[in-house]
Amino acid sequence: MPARLVDPALNQLFLEARTRNGWRDEPVSDSELREIYDLAKFGPTAANSTPARFVFVTSHEAKERLASVASSTNADKIMVAPATVIIGYDLDFPETLAKLFPHAPGMKAAFTDPAVTEQTAFRNSTLQGAYLIVAARALGLDCGPMSGFANAKVDALFFAGTNIKSNFICSIGHGSDERLFERLPRHTFEEACKIV
Repeated sequence: MPARLVDPALNQLFLEARTRNGWRDEPVSDSELREIYDLAKFGPTAANSTPARFVFVTSHEAKERLASVASSTNADKIMVAPATVIIGYDLDFPETLAKLFPHAPGMKAAFTDPAVTEQTAFRNSTLQGAYLIVAARALGLDCGPMSGFANAKVDALFFAGTNIKSNFICSIGHGSDERLFERLPRHTFEEACKIV
């Protein structure tokens, strides 16, 4: 049986973790990026569809391309962060279901409607992006997830010739307190939840 995580782990993952806007000048290695993915990939998705595709933007040239299609405040964050990952979703994910969900060989047929395919891909890539954030935090890194960019332009720059669309982006590294907001309020259980 899984044991409850102790408070230091909960603090690192949730209670003391913050969305970072500033970054220390410390690199994130390719092996760390691989380790993040190798944890995140085990998060559950519908029919193990795993439609997310990740582009880790680390080179100066790639950062400039991504920053060129982001809002001015996000462009600065992208240029300073050691890595910014583009979380995309692959609309061709049904093609891999025979491999990923082998006990239901006909599952691909459930995705003949493009609207269902898009909704499934978007929803589950969002989940996978969240798993990626938790994985990075678990490995001692900070995250700064962002919207504020032109999706179609990102798709043209980084996913041309594919059926992959961008969802959101997230900087990864060792955060600084630069431009760090005070902890913002959250809804209470009573405001956000019901037990029925």
